[in-house]
Amino acid sequence: MTAGSGPDTPPALETGASYLACRGVDSGYRDRPVLHGVSFSIDRPAIYVVLGPNGAGKTTLFRTVAGILRPTAGEVFVGGAPIDRQSSRDQMHYLSHMDGMPDGLTVREGLEFYASIERATPADVDRVLDQLEIRPLADSYISKLSAGQRKRVSIARIFLVERSIYLLDEPTANLDPKVAREIRALILKLSQDRVVLYSSHNLFEAREIGQYVLALKEGRLTLFDRMENLRGTHFIIGVRTLEPAAALAQWERRGDYYLKEISGPDQVPGLIQELEREGVRLREVREMENPLEELFT
Repeated sequence: MTAGSGPDTPPALETGASYLACRGVDSGYRDRPVLHGVSFSIDRPAIYVVLGPNGAGKTTLFRTVAGILRPTAGEVFVGGAPIDRQSSRDQMHYLSHMDGMPDGLTVREGLEFYASIERATPADVDRVLDQLEIRPLADSYISKLSAGQRKRVSIARIFLVERSIYLLDEPTANLDPKVAREIRALILKLSQDRVVLYSSHNLFEAREIGQYVLALKEGRLTLFDRMENLRGTHFIIGVRTLEPAAALAQWERRGDYYLKEISGPDQVPGLIQELEREGVRLREVREMENPLEELFT
């Protein structure tokens, strides 16, 4: 499937001058196959959100595209050429679940370590300290950072040297809503004119950040289309609080959650800010119903 094709369009098998393409890719781990015949072609810079339930093959796809796993069938192409480990290193960055930052070093030392590997300069280290707004943390030990601070540092690492393709595997997982929103904003700012594959379990996040969506189910690509082409406008968010809140008295209740219907994910940041101004101590904000849920059924 080419970027922008509908779910019924046959997969594009020509590599051409596409940024990234998979042709009939099977991949997995020893005797456990995960991906089955995955084919698509990305021919323009944008953020492509990769969705799917646990076990759908999102991380396996990222590891295969990055050259960490070798396909058992089919092939991955970057810039029209079959990928190998060196071309992967030269053209893409992969941010996995594990941030890979050494706990025994300070933030600056950790970035300098990776800069030496990537042939980046001290000026590049200073640049990402400013871009990711982590200069005040430069002399702090990585082991002492919060989850959100560690995520900023790990993202700074992959922007030391610019690449044409970024693979971001659930970069906001386990972060509170405010920090997750800040991380998304940074990624949007830093990844302009780049191809970004961005996996997520958060369907509101997918609608907020992605221009395209790739859906995986049981290791097969079930949809590749523009986000704007997906139907449905029925969004329900659920809010859990640390203590009872009078501001939520008129909201519908479902178990521990207060529910509210909104028109789209772009309303979530403003809603969070409004609740915080009213003194609501938020514990969790999550999607309860989302048009993208149909991709998982």
